[in-house]
Amino acid sequence: MDKNQKVVLTREGLSELKKEYDELVNVKRPDLVARLATARGQGDLSENSEYAAARQDLAFIDGRISELEAVIAEAKVVASHPKSKIDVGCKVTLHVNGKKEAFLIVGEWEADPAQKKISHSSPLGKALLGKKVGEMVEVEAPVGKLKYKILNIE
Repeated sequence: MDKNQKVVLTREGLSELKKEYDELVNVKRPDLVARLATARGQGDLSENSEYAAARQDLAFIDGRISELEAVIAEAKVVASHPKSKIDVGCKVTLHVNGKKEAFLIVGEWEADPAQKKISHSSPLGKALLGKKVGEMVEVEAPVGKLKYKILNIE
């Protein structure tokens, strides 16, 4: 992660990352350390697959903890936004392909397309930022160009 780059998050997104961090530090890591100690006591470490697996899992968790610490430290929380134009934290209702769809514009760390949470840095997110109700945006998609009409901003 670039040291000068702030991570944009909604208040909910920051809360979720802090919850994950807390779970890793206070529950999962101590459990793994105990598992590692138990595996270490099972004899020859060179042929102990449980020990090797526990070490690998611990390295993964330690990496994720470090990553979350950096993100949380650099987080810029978007608390409020003008309802007149689209920004991170907005819920946007769009008209596309003859139907209405609502999306939440979020930071890239909390993006989840299945939950209709799209990143401000995604192609659609970039196209929508700064736009107002009534405007049209066109986004290149695998199926071709899609046209979206902005119906509502919350």
